[in-house]
Amino acid sequence: MELKLTKPIVFFDLETTGINIAKDRIVEISILKIYPNGNKESKTWLVNPEMEIPKEVVDIHGITNEKVVTEPTFNELAKEISQIIEDCDLAGFNSNRFDIPLLAEEMLRAEIDFDMKNRIAVDVQVIFHKKEQRTLSAAYKFYCDEILEDAHSAEADTNATYEILKAQLDKYDDLENDIKFLNEFSSHKKRADFAGFIMYDDDEQEIFTFGKYKGKKVTEVLENDKGYYSWIQKADFPLYTKKVLTAIKLRSFNNKLG
Repeated sequence: MELKLTKPIVFFDLETTGINIAKDRIVEISILKIYPNGNKESKTWLVNPEMEIPKEVVDIHGITNEKVVTEPTFNELAKEISQIIEDCDLAGFNSNRFDIPLLAEEMLRAEIDFDMKNRIAVDVQVIFHKKEQRTLSAAYKFYCDEILEDAHSAEADTNATYEILKAQLDKYDDLENDIKFLNEFSSHKKRADFAGFIMYDDDEQEIFTFGKYKGKKVTEVLENDKGYYSWIQKADFPLYTKKVLTAIKLRSFNNKLG
């Protein structure tokens, strides 16, 4: 079953130096862009992360420091990648929790604005876990009856994720072939930022999910503890989380002026 699209959707996968969204960097990115008319275009880049790739990580994806030392940095690729994904929805495997947040960090470090205001995301892993509870390789075998060769290669993982989503639509009658439906189905609790430090409560108000103000409304905390905003901005939080917090602070200030 082919996807029913009203705008392009980009399937993508990252190989990285590690799993710390705020600190780690991309070493490979693969993009598969699907257009509403069914046309596809794909591109894969090796990326110089400008930091050491730990041996234990190299053992997983096979991308060595020597392999990327002469490749372009993400800062050099950011504009091209941003143009490709502009006005597109996004999809991936564990993308809501990892790939999208880390991509956002890299974009912001390259001084290219990135947000999800005019796009939605479909996380194929969440659909898989809600239905079957297994890994990407097992998902590919289960849904497509194929062995995933070159697992942890960004290009192989990206194409497998696209094929899995189409097979999921074929298999489950209750899955609607609609990107907005798949976005909602593949999402966990609604997050204000990518990393989940700021979530929405039942009243659609932003709340902190960590520390001494866990469960407290962000606007109330910023009003009552003047130094908390500065502490987060200086601490080791993702850039996108800091951006969201700044937007909340400015919105609150503008509301007071209004």
